[in-house]
Amino acid sequence: MEADSNIQTNTTEEFKRKACAWAQQFDTICILDNNAIENALQLQEIEFALAVGVVDELIGSGQNDWKQLKVFVDKHAQQTPVFGYLSYDLKNQIENLSSKHADKIGFEPMYFFAPLHVVLIDTNGQLMVMSEQGNDIMEAIKKTDISPKTLASLSMKQKVSKEQYIETVKKIQEHIVKGDVYELNYCVEFYAENATIDPVETYLSLQAISPTPFACFIKHKDKYLLSASPERFMKKSLNKLYSQPIKGTVRRASNAEEDEALKQALLHSEKERAENLMIVDLVRNDLAKSSETGSIAVDELFGIYSFKQVHQMISTVSGTIIDGLNPVEALENAFPMGSMTGAPKVMAMQLIEQYENTKRGLYSGSVGYFAPNEDFDFNVVIRSIQYNAASKYVNFEVGSAITIDSVAEQEYEECLLKASAMLAALGVKLT
Repeated sequence: MEADSNIQTNTTEEFKRKACAWAQQFDTICILDNNAIENALQLQEIEFALAVGVVDELIGSGQNDWKQLKVFVDKHAQQTPVFGYLSYDLKNQIENLSSKHADKIGFEPMYFFAPLHVVLIDTNGQLMVMSEQGNDIMEAIKKTDISPKTLASLSMKQKVSKEQYIETVKKIQEHIVKGDVYELNYCVEFYAENATIDPVETYLSLQAISPTPFACFIKHKDKYLLSASPERFMKKSLNKLYSQPIKGTVRRASNAEEDEALKQALLHSEKERAENLMIVDLVRNDLAKSSETGSIAVDELFGIYSFKQVHQMISTVSGTIIDGLNPVEALENAFPMGSMTGAPKVMAMQLIEQYENTKRGLYSGSVGYFAPNEDFDFNVVIRSIQYNAASKYVNFEVGSAITIDSVAEQEYEECLLKASAMLAALGVKLT
């Protein structure tokens, strides 16, 4: 490890922008950015991480991927951090499920790599470069040009019209009446074909528009993920597991009085509390599979956290991991996250396949890292743009939790609210 130093707060953003641009010379990149935002219950340890280059890698094949990940993480334990992603369709290797929809992006089911170089900034502003070329990397980053580029406007289409959305919500509610599910996360796609975007500029634009504590940038050859995720899937810190599901969203207002009123309305909304509590119960059950008996706790229920564009209702559930349990198994036991499925989880996923018409791919999956001591931290891939530079296809998905009390028109408006940052970052005109 070389080039330990402190970065002044006012230069951190410039450094991160330069580091992101410098990294583009590599085929494989993972960037995790906390955006100097306090996580729920302050469970953050790293402000920024950039991993580039490949010393060793695991490419998911669609079979035995979870087992292979355990082997891969154990192989690098006590040596180097491991970065990567889990796609939503890894669910098919946990339950008897399948996905038959078209996938125009094409991320592998799973991808992890031991990086050649790692640049870290901790929450105290301490900079660390894990590389034999640390000083050279620092100099190269400092010299990197970050002159702003003009982004071309993009035209995108909605895969599902408002009328189709409302009709589908009503069908989902019929399943709720029958008792098939009591909550389902229904998502829709926005997309553009024959599209060319600048992934770095779009990512930086998205961070400026919507800074969030679990933002990330993934590049793997010609595929990109540009994410402004506000949600943590799961974190392991020593012997503790934490999951922080989000259910409950309301817009921000420019007027302070109105903004506070919206925040209080979210806090006291019976509908939003009911949705949040359903997922908290599901997460408690998921964590219990990996935790010591009697250790599950709800550390915070219905916490309200404010981001640049929205207020969110976030709850925190924790447990003490079973002694000797492989950390990958803790992720597998809770995957995919309940906030993106609904409950009961398996039936919800079956209905998602029935009513959605796009393969989620990396959306509703997770990006994160395993530390050398096998602690880990993984986000929920939402508020995220996916891009295949080879096929020139770009998309993002948005969704909301459908319950018996949902009003279809209001759920549709919530989807548009969640879409707004991605649309703005892409300079989009909807057609």
